[in-house]
Amino acid sequence: MSAADDGAERSLGQLVATATAELSALVHDEIALAKAELREDAKRVGVGGGAIAAAGTLALFSLPVLSFAAAYGIHNLGLGLAWSFLITGGAFLVLAGLLGLLAVNKLKKISKPERTMASAKETAAVLSTVKPHPRPVTDTRSADASVTRSSV
Repeated sequence: MSAADDGAERSLGQLVATATAELSALVHDEIALAKAELREDAKRVGVGGGAIAAAGTLALFSLPVLSFAAAYGIHNLGLGLAWSFLITGGAFLVLAGLLGLLAVNKLKKISKPERTMASAKETAAVLSTVKPHPRPVTDTRSADASVTRSSV
């Protein structure tokens, strides 16, 4: 039995039910694809956000304590106390800047869900071309049945 014969033997309700089920499955697949792409981006956001948090934590909590320790260590090498503190502060700012660049680099790798958008556009294009067409009645039994149903 060919696909055309199968379609001819199926009722309109069965065809609508099949189309609805297939459309539902398509929507579920599109949603699953979007979730997979967004999950990848969420991981990148997590790494970038963690790097930003590490940079902020480093700058806020460890900077004062380590600055004093480093500055007094440099001062013991023979430099003036002011220069020792300046060198220490500059080193921590460079370290915080490097962590900030790492965060920006990770956040720039976040992209749009390209595959989901392309698939959704293809689906929309296919569905926009589908229009209901009246079919000519070729079977006399189905014509008699439709007349009988409409006259009741």
